[in-house]
Amino acid sequence: MTFDIKSLLSVKKLTWFLVFLSLICLLASIYTFNRIRQIDAFNQAVSVGKTPATDKQSFEAKFATALYLAKNERYKEATLLFTQALPKADPSQKSAISYNIGNMFFLRGLAINGTNNTVRDEAEYLLRQAKAAYVSSLKNDNAHWDARHNLDRLLTMLPGTPTPGVGESDTPGLIMGNIPVGLP
Repeated sequence: MTFDIKSLLSVKKLTWFLVFLSLICLLASIYTFNRIRQIDAFNQAVSVGKTPATDKQSFEAKFATALYLAKNERYKEATLLFTQALPKADPSQKSAISYNIGNMFFLRGLAINGTNNTVRDEAEYLLRQAKAAYVSSLKNDNAHWDARHNLDRLLTMLPGTPTPGVGESDTPGLIMGNIPVGLP
């Protein structure tokens, strides 16, 4: 039994194959054009802070909405959306989420920084939370230079951690707790 290629390539078969191929290309073009319109509508909705009509549960939708909320100083809602986006994120996206959470804490800490002790304590707490977020960002993506820069600036603002036994108190027993004094 011999294989005859001429019988496979008749004009009629070739015509039907090309018609079928052109229909597939036409359908793919229609799908692609429709998807481009959806992406454009998605970008337009996200840029003005509206919920997009498509891809509502995607990482990009949650991230963009959270970023919009953070820029409008709605930090609690933004933090919730960033947290919801974490499970679907890859390491570089997790780094971006941590970076933005750090920015929110940093900006809030700078905004309330004052001379009052209670305000100063709250500002220090917010700055320490920002530090933790920046460190988390760098753990996920060590090449995130914006996180490095902000962490560097933040470390210059934070007070140093006190050394136990050194400071205003001359009684190290108060600082060291229940460590016995003297030789055993």
